[in-house]
Amino acid sequence: MTTTIHERQSAATGHEFLQRALDDVDPQIAGAIRLETDRQNDTLELIASENHVSRAVLTAMGSVFTNKYAEGYPGKRYYGGCGPTDIVESIAIERARQLFGAEHANVQPHSGSQANMAVYFSVLKPGDTIMGMDLSHGGHLTHGHPLSYSGRDFNVVAYHVRKDDELIDYDEMERLAEEHKPRLIICGASAYSRVIDFKRIREICDKSGSLMMADIAHIAGLVAAGLHPSPVPHADFVTTTTHKTLRGPRAGLVLCKAEHAKDLDRALFPGIQGGPLVHIIAAKAVAFHEALQPQFKEYQAQIIRNARAMAKAVGDAGFRIVSGGTDNHLFMTDVFSKGITGKDGQNFLEAANITVNKNTIPFDTQKPMVASGIRIGTPAVTTRGLREPEMVTIAGLIARVLDARGDAGVIAQVKKDVKELCDRFPIY
Repeated sequence: MTTTIHERQSAATGHEFLQRALDDVDPQIAGAIRLETDRQNDTLELIASENHVSRAVLTAMGSVFTNKYAEGYPGKRYYGGCGPTDIVESIAIERARQLFGAEHANVQPHSGSQANMAVYFSVLKPGDTIMGMDLSHGGHLTHGHPLSYSGRDFNVVAYHVRKDDELIDYDEMERLAEEHKPRLIICGASAYSRVIDFKRIREICDKSGSLMMADIAHIAGLVAAGLHPSPVPHADFVTTTTHKTLRGPRAGLVLCKAEHAKDLDRALFPGIQGGPLVHIIAAKAVAFHEALQPQFKEYQAQIIRNARAMAKAVGDAGFRIVSGGTDNHLFMTDVFSKGITGKDGQNFLEAANITVNKNTIPFDTQKPMVASGIRIGTPAVTTRGLREPEMVTIAGLIARVLDARGDAGVIAQVKKDVKELCDRFPIY
């Protein structure tokens, strides 16, 4: 992701030209975009589900493909004029299959939640039993939470992490699977920092007669780079977003075994979606191309090194790290052990231009909108070019802000330090 000064100047010039064009049409929205651009430039983005896409991905997202309606699939459209669209979608499909070694790929989901919904609707009936990781233990809303369609339409059995080490309790998962015989077992997480044993989960599924779905929305980039075990050889379905560690547009993707391809495609369209977002599919294709390059593996490796370095430094500053560390791109910090709620911690840090998100931790005693923890991730700062020494620096800034409990003077000084660090590592 490194760029030359000339390329950065060219990008800035192009950005200014587009801003002036938008100023003429809608100055209010132009102003909001300028504010967001400045916010991203001057902020250390540590939200684990966010990243900074390349200029090539941005260009594809803003292309004329946004004008095209293309219900259906390549070669089988309900609209005319889809020749270029078929080229783009076919390329995206092939690149996704190559990137993950999958038998079939559907690149049309608008989001990770809709990717999951497509899988459910392809193999489940209302009232069927599913198993998913409890949200407060690191799972996701769409893995069976009662406020989600997944918890409303299906009978849900939740599995958890162990209390002593905060790692997935595979023995509990196996016991529950044998007892409840779920139609589908869902694995993957949104706030879990350790390696997931997909092979063991496949064995559990085989014993209970269950299908297996792996949601790798957070770790997809690590999986593509071979730095986390892949679920593709084991799972019937693999879903992901394309905008986290994959560093693509905000959207979704489903991979599956060939035997499920027809039902999956039909469940997505016309089952839950209409016309695909062709400009976003084009951006996915670009992101997949970038992920297939040799330097992408080094980028993913640096994400992990950065997460480990920052987790250690935050822990050394006196904060408890959930499960004791991390194997991937994120880690969970128990701030309530020092008398700070996750909500307050998030707000204190945001005031200093460091963005994280409050998050429940296993066996949390706080409500979700308050929470006892914060989730910290390194994909975005790694994209900017920061390395282990900067992670130690950022950990020190985090500790200063949290220990100060909202002290305005400390926040003001840290905000200046953040600005200096961001200026050294521009995004574009």
